[in-house]
Amino acid sequence: MNTKELYKFLGELNENNNREWFNKNRYRWEDLRNQWIDDIGLLLGKMSAWEPTFKNINPKDCVFRIYRDTRFSLDKTPYKTWVCAGIGKYGKNSHNGGYYIQIDASDLNENFFNGLFGGVWLPESSTLKKLRKAIIDNIDEFREITNEPQLNKYFPGWTGDKLKTIPKGWDKNHPDADLLRLKEFGKACECDRKFFIGDWTTRVAERLQLLKPLVDFLNYSIEE
Repeated sequence: MNTKELYKFLGELNENNNREWFNKNRYRWEDLRNQWIDDIGLLLGKMSAWEPTFKNINPKDCVFRIYRDTRFSLDKTPYKTWVCAGIGKYGKNSHNGGYYIQIDASDLNENFFNGLFGGVWLPESSTLKKLRKAIIDNIDEFREITNEPQLNKYFPGWTGDKLKTIPKGWDKNHPDADLLRLKEFGKACECDRKFFIGDWTTRVAERLQLLKPLVDFLNYSIEE
């Protein structure tokens, strides 16, 4: 994919986030979108070397639309100023643990994120309770996975909000309170623009592989 052209298009869209401009430049978007889908196909092929279940996923099933859902948002701009893809057992519609890629050009946007994510994002209450129990029941294994040096080098800390107090039903002085207070179990790696230029699919596949033990643990816990 011509990532430099993608950054240029998204940057212009950020300055002209309206239907009139987008319709005039739709031909540029369609070409970039096709390149994006092709690259996600390449990425799936490389990730399938360490996650065979990705071998038969259609890349179109991983790519999100550029149109924003503005129904419940104060921001009524119609288009995302980024491209993104979700890779799980069922593509972007997987509700278990998986992987996420976002290429964002809107540096001035307060929600700006350019990089990678892996784990379980905003699970339902029942799933979150199940994950908490599985983690505490297997805390040594989980700590070993999440304390791996390379993982922490590129994916430090945890994403998402935390509870102010220990969830109901747990000892308020629990030694693993830091994990019990999490509302989701995901790790993110912020990347600069250069990361997605050139042979970025190889770099992404290698970086996301660091998350596989965590994603496997979470999915096993959910599906058990």
